[in-house]
Amino acid sequence: MNVPQTIRWESGRLLLLDQRRLPGEIEYLDIETLEDAVEAIRTLAVRGAPAIGIAAAYAMVVALRHSPDMRADAESAGAALEAARPTAVNLRWAVRRMQRIAADTPSFEALLREASTIHEEDRALCRAIGEHGRDLIEPGHNLLTHCNAGSLAVSELGTATAPMYLAHADGVPFHVYVDETRPLLQGARLTAWELSRAGIDVTLICDNMAASLMAGGRVDLVIVGTDRVARNGDVANKIGTLSLAVLARHFRVPFYVACPASTYDADTATGADIEIEQRHPDEVRSSWSADVRAYNPAFDVTPAELVTGIITNRGIATAPLAENLALLMSA
Repeated sequence: MNVPQTIRWESGRLLLLDQRRLPGEIEYLDIETLEDAVEAIRTLAVRGAPAIGIAAAYAMVVALRHSPDMRADAESAGAALEAARPTAVNLRWAVRRMQRIAADTPSFEALLREASTIHEEDRALCRAIGEHGRDLIEPGHNLLTHCNAGSLAVSELGTATAPMYLAHADGVPFHVYVDETRPLLQGARLTAWELSRAGIDVTLICDNMAASLMAGGRVDLVIVGTDRVARNGDVANKIGTLSLAVLARHFRVPFYVACPASTYDADTATGADIEIEQRHPDEVRSSWSADVRAYNPAFDVTPAELVTGIITNRGIATAPLAENLALLMSA
């Protein structure tokens, strides 16, 4: 794959690809403090639920490197990281894994080993997602995806894009429509860029064009990522995902969500219980609307009944999602 690594640990340093500068510039941030990591996560320099989790794990190593009381400092460092992006459950999951190590085996070496394990696990999880989802993509299919659940959002391959990369490697001919994903254009800046660099046939569309494409029979399959899956199968993903799910149901297009098992949150009963991150209004406002109030949620929740299936590293869960997800996650 011709895509730069999102997260690197080199010679005792945490380096994060600054995705705010893509695709124009490839630049890495040198994360020297906990505050550097929190700022990188909060401002979307690093983004994508699995990548945030991996970055947070290494950030805990950075924060606790010289700590005289790892157990206590792990609690405060973890709280700061979790507050940076509250919707993505992978962040909390990774932080709490690191906190357990700080409590049980409080050493720099143990923390680094656990962070590296989380990183390696993600590579395997993404490949497994791709293996389970690749057969959904048939020759001649037109796919549609939203935001960036690609290689840049994880360790490699992506979640929603993992089946695409593996199908492409198998020589399956298919085409992908990529929503631009306003207001920050992760689809236009990131997904379209990385898929095209991989040699996959890509067409960028404005967010409001999906209905027209589906009405014309030009979309065969929708695959998106997610930042959290509730126990009942509701999914929180980048704002605009719910619109696609409603359209897909109306036009009878299969709508799949891809994620690792760590994104499943059994402690959250339904999507109504998911905290939706509100971002700064200036991401929406322009100079000609500077005095107008702006509403800028980062995510929306797609009800389980609109989801055809959830592709995980353990297999694909289909309806009824609550029961089948529970069975898959307990396997």
